[in-house]
Amino acid sequence: MNATRRDPRAPDPAAATPVHRRAALASAEARLRAAGLAADAARLEAEVLLRHAAGLSREELFLRPEAPIDDAAARAYAALVAQRAAGRPTAYLVGRREFFGIDFSVDPRVLIPRPETERLVEVVYEALRRRPAPIAADIGTGSGAIAVALARQLPALRVIATDTSAGALEVARRNAARAGVAERIAWAEGPGTGPLEGRVSRGRLDAVVSNPPYIPTGEIAALPVEIRAHEPAAALDGGPDGLVVHRQIVNGAACFLRPGGLLALEVAAPGTQARAVCALIRATGRYEAPSIVADYAGAERVVLAVRGRDDADSRR
Repeated sequence: MNATRRDPRAPDPAAATPVHRRAALASAEARLRAAGLAADAARLEAEVLLRHAAGLSREELFLRPEAPIDDAAARAYAALVAQRAAGRPTAYLVGRREFFGIDFSVDPRVLIPRPETERLVEVVYEALRRRPAPIAADIGTGSGAIAVALARQLPALRVIATDTSAGALEVARRNAARAGVAERIAWAEGPGTGPLEGRVSRGRLDAVVSNPPYIPTGEIAALPVEIRAHEPAAALDGGPDGLVVHRQIVNGAACFLRPGGLLALEVAAPGTQARAVCALIRATGRYEAPSIVADYAGAERVVLAVRGRDDADSRR
């Protein structure tokens, strides 16, 4: 029997049906919801991953929702969605996260910047914006989000940004260069305020700001898998009570802040951590009465304290 020859110009019935953007998004959203993401998060992250896989802008995606996705993009998208469903954070999959209107590179060497930390940047900006040439330290800079955002908002600001991780400092340097503020940020490796020694004179800083690790060690295992299994443990684990690094900064910062200089620390919210940090600050006797600033969800998010004047200051 002779086999029937197929006209090479005719469509191959075995060829895969093209995948269209709308259908791909719906399928990915359903998979992410099945993996435990809330509906809004699943929809947003499915979109972000598709734009990344297919090289699309948000406008391109929504102006032509029925356009097909080529095979390479479809395969890349399926792989990204599978990784996200398994717990890998979307920010690491696409290699970036927006913070304070700035596009930051991120990878597993750094904590992913969170929107709530923007409140910390806002209050420090308000404290420094009328000072002519302020100097600040960002302790535990990670991706450089706080240092870079402040430097972009305050053109006269100089920052010393520290971290215990050389890898994190590499990421932060890259972000500062992309944002055009690298020449106003110095970098130093080490814990707490220790790296400031020899890099800034005592009593010279206008602000010390930090989003330190603040999760109590015993609570790490209860965090969502995308956090506990993928983000750097050193940026999460605050020790038995979550306050180990806060103590280091509260005690060390007083030496470097000028009288009237600002200490600004992010804390876990909701909970009692803000009040515990206020107690640490009061116990030093070197700051004026601390205050607590809520984020836009009403949770206690930032603790502020102004450096007072003591006997050591009067002898300078």
